[in-house]
Amino acid sequence: MPILPEGEPVPADGSLPTHALDGLAQRSFGIYLHVPFCSVRCGYCDFNTYTLGELGPGASIASYADSALAEVRLAHRVLGQTPPVSTVFIGGGTPTMLAADDLVRLLDGVRQEFGLSEEVEVTTEANPDSVTPESLQRLADGGFTRVSLGMQSAVPEVLATLDRTHDPAGVGRAVDAARTAGLQVSLDLIYGTPGESLADWQTSLDAAAALEPDHISAYALTVEDGTALARKVRRGELPMPTGDDEADKYELAESVLSAAGFGWYEISNWSRSEATRCRHNEAYWSGGNWWGVGPGAHSHVGGVRWWNVKHPVRYAALVRDGDSPGAGREILDEQQQEHERVLLGIRRIEGLALQSLDPQARSAVAELISDGLVVPGPALRRPGRVVLTVRGRLLADTVVRRLLGW
Repeated sequence: MPILPEGEPVPADGSLPTHALDGLAQRSFGIYLHVPFCSVRCGYCDFNTYTLGELGPGASIASYADSALAEVRLAHRVLGQTPPVSTVFIGGGTPTMLAADDLVRLLDGVRQEFGLSEEVEVTTEANPDSVTPESLQRLADGGFTRVSLGMQSAVPEVLATLDRTHDPAGVGRAVDAARTAGLQVSLDLIYGTPGESLADWQTSLDAAAALEPDHISAYALTVEDGTALARKVRRGELPMPTGDDEADKYELAESVLSAAGFGWYEISNWSRSEATRCRHNEAYWSGGNWWGVGPGAHSHVGGVRWWNVKHPVRYAALVRDGDSPGAGREILDEQQQEHERVLLGIRRIEGLALQSLDPQARSAVAELISDGLVVPGPALRRPGRVVLTVRGRLLADTVVRRLLGW
């Protein structure tokens, strides 16, 4: 389970410094809603999630939407006038453990408090076996535009290692049902599972591409301390993934997905077109404003970042009493904001404007080009911008350190 940073206390009413609200109405704004429930805890998972048997009195699937809506109302009281919400993302956990009616009710609450832009993107994550044609149609009818399915792998043995419960064949059924309902479809994949071969990964990539989704995310597995998977690796029951193995699999992903018509737009994300990118995540990567609702959710508004208490019972008690569920916050100074701009911006296909970098960073660019880590902007028809090569994507942390002089 992730440990939250300490930070400074969040006021009981959730109020923000005046400077954080300056210009809020002129910038795009998103809402993230965290649903912390899962039917089974996957062995690799380090997210703030709970099976129903782990929760005591005071938090339940049946009452969760009411708790989350109480925080949505708190957000409106704190922020006041905002632009209509441009993106809503419901993540977890497994959000679709909630009834489709409850998920629509959450969206309706956001609409009532903030309004939704005409071109709003509304996404829910889902497991392939946690949705039905009927539930997906209800979501589409209720205003959802996109579903992100946790495919992870097309190989049964790999899914078993990850403790995933779905049948690979169910992914295609879920994709077909989502498409029939009129939803855009994203598939999430994981590579680097202990014991996964390059051929296994090829199978998963081919299967995902054959389903013709709008978007594919592919993430390298991180074996997090404290997880069941980490304990198995430590005991020698499973091999630890190697950096070379993950690099080979990333390069294979780029090759297979680009051949299938997908273009990378962030290190771990490929899309059919600009129109099918995940705009909610793009707001994260570009330093946008969003309010995170739910246990353990993180928010960022105007250079202030804060995070909620993790346990659903404590969370429910706080919002029920009208108090902020914030556990701590930090106010980012100019240097921190600049570091994050470089750290996140370099991960994107747009890269960084050369003239936006300080002299030290600009002087590092020529050497990064020579080392094959970034490509000159004109080569990608992006004059004056610093963009990662495939090798640079594999060594993005090194690029960031050199740009920032660390």
